[in-house]
Amino acid sequence: MGLFAVVLLYPFSGFVAGVGAWRWTREIRDPSLASIRVSLLLTGLAMILVVLAGTPVALYIRGVSARERLFWQAVLLLSILLPPLALGILLSLAFRPDGAVGGLLASYGIMMTNSPAAFVTTQAYVGIGYYVLGAVAAFNGVPVILEKQAALLGLRPWQVFLRITLPLSRLALAVALSMAWVRAIGEFGAVVVTAYYPAGMPVQLWIELQSFGLPAVMPLLVVFLLTALPFPWVIHLLAQRQQRA
Repeated sequence: MGLFAVVLLYPFSGFVAGVGAWRWTREIRDPSLASIRVSLLLTGLAMILVVLAGTPVALYIRGVSARERLFWQAVLLLSILLPPLALGILLSLAFRPDGAVGGLLASYGIMMTNSPAAFVTTQAYVGIGYYVLGAVAAFNGVPVILEKQAALLGLRPWQVFLRITLPLSRLALAVALSMAWVRAIGEFGAVVVTAYYPAGMPVQLWIELQSFGLPAVMPLLVVFLLTALPFPWVIHLLAQRQQRA
């Protein structure tokens, strides 16, 4: 088992590989800092949209028949299993300026190619399947009898959700959100098609790798991992600890 752990952690040895002195000159630093802002702000906005749209959908799926639930699970799995590059191409075609939806948005000044709106939309598409499926599992873990008893005591549905369902499922919901977060913030294949600009961290890493080589990539790579990994890592450990308790 120790060998297995070593194999899993071995890629991190790349941080001590002999790639030469790490570069952080101005032509590398300025776009790197810009990409950090883009990834954090726009992915954060995408996650807000995912929660606002995905939570009611998850509550709905929880209460439907087994047949309808299977249908929704199949739809959500398609969004998860669709290859990223294919998703990017399909989104670009679906929201093209001369299309129905893309043209309507463009008439209001919302461009869906190489824009913050395109970035956020792509991130939301990438992450929402993970969140909704995880949220359904989280809500399934809440005893229905407690919700029914709260309703019998006179609480309205939204009060039952806020006082019973949400507190009992909040950690599992955080796990679902963390999966959506790490999936979205690390997305490259779809984003590079729909929103090459403004460049987030994955796209900027690719640009710097192509333009300056590995020494220029390493500083941004460290920041990228520090923003992507800790949230889901800690949340999953807390969830495992709660399950043992």
